[in-house]
Amino acid sequence: MASRPRRSAYVPQEIEPRWQQIWAERGVMKASDSSTKPKYYDLVMYPYPSGDLTVGHARNYVMGDVLARMKRMQGFEVLHPFGWDAFGLPAENAAMKRGGGLHPRTWTLQNIAKAKRELKMMGILYDWDREVTSCEPDYYRWTQWLFLLMLERGLAYRAMAPVNWCPVDKTVLANEQVINGRCWRHPDVEVEKRDLEQWFLKITDYADRLLDDLALLDKWPHKVRVMQTNWIGRSMGAEVDFPVDGLPDESVRVYTTRPDTLFGATFMVLAPEHPLVERVTTEKHRARVREYVEKARKETEIERMSTEREKTGVATGGFAINPVNRERIPIWVADYVLVTYGTGAIMAVPAHDERDFEFAERYDLPIREVIAPPGGPQKMLREAYLGPGVLVNSGQFDGLDSTVAIERICDWLESKGLGKRAVKYRLRDWLISRQRYWGAPIPVVYCPTHGIVPVPKEQLPVELPAEYRPLSEQPDWYRTTCPICGEEARRETDTMDTFIDSSWYFLRYASPHDETEPFDSELANHWMPVDQYTGGVEHAILHLLYSRFFMKVLYDAGLVANSEPFMRLFNQGMVKRFGQVMSKSAGNGVSPDELVAAQGADAGRLYEMFIGPPEEDVEWTEAGLNGVVKFLQRVWRLVLEPESIDDGGGAGAKADATVLRRKVAQTVGRVTDHYDELRFNTAVAFLMELANTMQDYLQSGGKRDREWDGAVRTLVQLLNPLAPHACEEMWERLGEQGLLADASWPSFDATAAAEPKVVLVVQVAGRLRDRLEVDAGLSEEEALKVALASEKVRAALNGRGPSKVIYVPDRLINLVP
Repeated sequence: MASRPRRSAYVPQEIEPRWQQIWAERGVMKASDSSTKPKYYDLVMYPYPSGDLTVGHARNYVMGDVLARMKRMQGFEVLHPFGWDAFGLPAENAAMKRGGGLHPRTWTLQNIAKAKRELKMMGILYDWDREVTSCEPDYYRWTQWLFLLMLERGLAYRAMAPVNWCPVDKTVLANEQVINGRCWRHPDVEVEKRDLEQWFLKITDYADRLLDDLALLDKWPHKVRVMQTNWIGRSMGAEVDFPVDGLPDESVRVYTTRPDTLFGATFMVLAPEHPLVERVTTEKHRARVREYVEKARKETEIERMSTEREKTGVATGGFAINPVNRERIPIWVADYVLVTYGTGAIMAVPAHDERDFEFAERYDLPIREVIAPPGGPQKMLREAYLGPGVLVNSGQFDGLDSTVAIERICDWLESKGLGKRAVKYRLRDWLISRQRYWGAPIPVVYCPTHGIVPVPKEQLPVELPAEYRPLSEQPDWYRTTCPICGEEARRETDTMDTFIDSSWYFLRYASPHDETEPFDSELANHWMPVDQYTGGVEHAILHLLYSRFFMKVLYDAGLVANSEPFMRLFNQGMVKRFGQVMSKSAGNGVSPDELVAAQGADAGRLYEMFIGPPEEDVEWTEAGLNGVVKFLQRVWRLVLEPESIDDGGGAGAKADATVLRRKVAQTVGRVTDHYDELRFNTAVAFLMELANTMQDYLQSGGKRDREWDGAVRTLVQLLNPLAPHACEEMWERLGEQGLLADASWPSFDATAAAEPKVVLVVQVAGRLRDRLEVDAGLSEEEALKVALASEKVRAALNGRGPSKVIYVPDRLINLVP
């Protein structure tokens, strides 16, 4: 490698472009499929290329790069690829709003080129030979192939269903894309309900496995696993038929998780969309019921299920018969019951359900206590009692513990043919149809003779037309012929939800140029599962759940060897500035160009990792950034200009060298562990402590000998993943051969890291109680903690805490009660 002239000053703008070029020329992050090294798949969620990149967006990319660089130095063959989630509404909307009417493809590719340049400018290394872009035909050809696989396996179907409709985007939204009754892309826009024929994927067929296999994901955040558990919403209960009074052949089937409360059902409630509403409604009530149903259909499920809104409903005039006690109970219609959950009907037990209690109180309906708390029956209830207890007013089951009664009553229902045990889920099938242009076309045609006909796989991809307008308005595109009979047919004009694209992209990275299949199974099995996956928690029940579903389908199809895609998951926090999440649109964004021109990429990388715990939101400040710049300048001087720090004193004492050696060894262990655990902020703090120790060593007259040289090189190696440009430059100027990126990671020496031991005398009220071997240099707080851990000391204190502590470091601690 050509030598560089020495410079006294650290000028990042001069060294950073040079090293970026060298890394690219040397293919530093290019992964080998045939390497004998242990593999490490490090992946950050690929982004929507729909806007300007800020250093706030770059935070998780820097995290991924830091980990990838360390793992390479540790001897792993690292797969660290990148790509673009380029289809869907984010890109389409951005093109419309900011592109001056540009075609979304033009806008998207422009943004990709800009973002790619900015990522490289930040020193973030990827294997760009494996880059994928979901809007390119060579990618969505295989997205369509996977849809056809779902169709072949009976997991894709078309059905008429009430759907969530965004009036701004004029498209259907999945349930997961409706947040508080509003579009996830337009928080001010209320979502409407419409009936349309749509394509669905049967994710519900995998509900049990998606739930049960969460137990395998012990390296996922607990919060995400809880969110997926709740979203899948598996419950155990019973289905019970309530005959409709006056309609001999009709009954209302309900699903309940509390069969122990059946005797407390005093009315029934149907969802407004329930097919029996019209039949059970009497003429006297018909007009009001129809008016209520029409109003409810305009509301979203989120609105209807809100705990903050007052419960409303209307009586049908019809009655049902409670099968356990033959009581005649009224049938109501209310919007807090959903036709898509359970059976679309409930038995209302107001004494033991909060919603039913609120409803009964409002409409003066009977409330009957059937579960008495430990203190006995309450008789007049002021609120619903939700806890366990003893059955009352429940016929032959009176006196049973409620948990026992659940099984006994289920047994009784099944023996009488009145009901059966059942399992239900909150999870719904995944609605994937979108009435927009910018997405992968669904590869089926509609033939008058043969109905729905898959496009033959050899004819994929079904490419988008060049003209940017809805596919349903382009007859030259959707008019085609049936692959079976050759007669005139019509292409499907819906495109797929963009989450389809992102449900398998991590597999494509294994063989991104494969022209015969979506991915090479042998290579996918080599690299999968992803060892570290990093991205936002907002995808907990969207992308992450869908990817797990896809992986299980592919596993069942024999295409992959693992049924889970991501072994370890990390959700990074957001970067704020002036109290708001950083973005160009908010006017508080800092672009990579601005950062690099002012302080350099390394300073930005290091600051983003030091600013706070990586899982938390953090506040970007110029003062904090400048502090990191000063740290880099100090390291530069320590490594390359130690004479500027040396006070000219004599030879350092042996003790100083021992302290330095110990601190270096301890820092290797701590930094390695904290990088591995993605606790980058504390890793930086340890590096700062080492730099302080090294500076103290020099200023106390320490020698710049082999001990010092080893400390210098270790500091540069440990800092390298965070500030790679500066560290490569220092490594070269130290005379080292080869790239630092290819150097070995420092090994941890436990013996050198061990603190010297001393015997601490522990007294209570001046009397000797124990002698403890402890690390030298304990603080008073640490010494007190060690002393109080002694059984002899605790016995002498007799349960009391010390009122006074007298501490002589490394010698004695006296606890005065």
